[in-house]
Amino acid sequence: MDILESLRMSWRSIVGHKLRSTLTTLGVIIGVAAVIAFVTLGASLQADIVNTIAGNNQDVMYVSASSQTQGDIPQLGQGGQAVFTQYDTAQIRQIQGVQAAVPVGGIATAQVQYRNDSVGRQWVTVSRPQYFQLKGQRIVEGRSYRPGQREVVLNRPAARMFAENVTVGENITLVKAANGQPINATVVGIAEASQDGAGALTNGAQPSIYAPTDPFYERTVISPNTDEQQRVYSQILVSAVSIQEIEPTQGRIISYLTDRSDARVLKAEGYQFEVTTYDQLVDQIRQVSSTFTAYITGIAVISLVVGAIGIANIMLVSVTERTREIGIMKAVGAKRRDIMQLFLLEAILLGLFGSVFGALVGISGGYAATVLIDLPLRIRPLWFVVAVVVGPLVGVFAGLYPAWSASTVDPIDALRHE
Repeated sequence: MDILESLRMSWRSIVGHKLRSTLTTLGVIIGVAAVIAFVTLGASLQADIVNTIAGNNQDVMYVSASSQTQGDIPQLGQGGQAVFTQYDTAQIRQIQGVQAAVPVGGIATAQVQYRNDSVGRQWVTVSRPQYFQLKGQRIVEGRSYRPGQREVVLNRPAARMFAENVTVGENITLVKAANGQPINATVVGIAEASQDGAGALTNGAQPSIYAPTDPFYERTVISPNTDEQQRVYSQILVSAVSIQEIEPTQGRIISYLTDRSDARVLKAEGYQFEVTTYDQLVDQIRQVSSTFTAYITGIAVISLVVGAIGIANIMLVSVTERTREIGIMKAVGAKRRDIMQLFLLEAILLGLFGSVFGALVGISGGYAATVLIDLPLRIRPLWFVVAVVVGPLVGVFAGLYPAWSASTVDPIDALRHE
């Protein structure tokens, strides 16, 4: 039998049972749509993370001491163990290829009070005013804090976390978690929100409070190199003179830390030094987000399996309904391969229609999701090709047994079938 004639007959059978054909392809449509939507959403989220974290700060490095048991994504605002002294910061500034080095520490607060309202458990990042420049974080209202002054900068989510929004010039009170000491401070600036580490995966910028080291930060140790009492920090933010100098500068910093720094004496056993660039952070987050997307997509593939079962079921029903037709076709000379071809093409067409409509529904759903949560739309064309290929393949696997079953029908018994 000519393949075009088989296609015509398959199409006639599909059109002749519109509702049944539609319901049969629905499983494939849902499966392909779910896969495309989740992949589009994952790619869009990944692009937003890259833009948010990397930005124009590809020459910046994070120096920290972290345990190998900690999470894969560094907590950029908090760092690891506090082991870097003022001596270490000064020495790193003098390393070839380093343009600037800013120590970063933190204070845990039991609560933050504003007027008659309070919010519990906030982390205050302490550093120098240069911190915002290195982070690429813009002050959108007011100015940065000044060293030695009881001044703080809030990011936008922090300014909005109270019943009334905090504005520049207002006073807030920080209550230290360690000793319950209240510290009054004036809000002198509002910074744009930043997303770092695991927080970027949820596309949710967290409230952040920034303050100068002096007079807020009091954590000190005896410097092994100078025998002096010095402030100790959990992280050093370093910028290289150029992007090309990042890799050799990383090596020099690691060499200093492991050979002659205060930190090598102060760090706990099991901790190791890390000098991480924005590109490396982006790669780590990209791996985590890709794994998450793959997991969700795997769940969506289950719908394709359900769709394949639906096609197989309806094709078996079709074979039973058309038993007499099969007998007549064999009586007039149709061969087993002709019968098999006829039913296999019908299953393939059902799978193809399901994949095409599923791809259209999937991209529409992905677009709607990115608009809803304000993400840049990123489409992966390869998945559309995969979707168009998967549909017919589902039809082949689902229709293979029903087609074989139809081809083995005895023509005499088929002609007697009512």
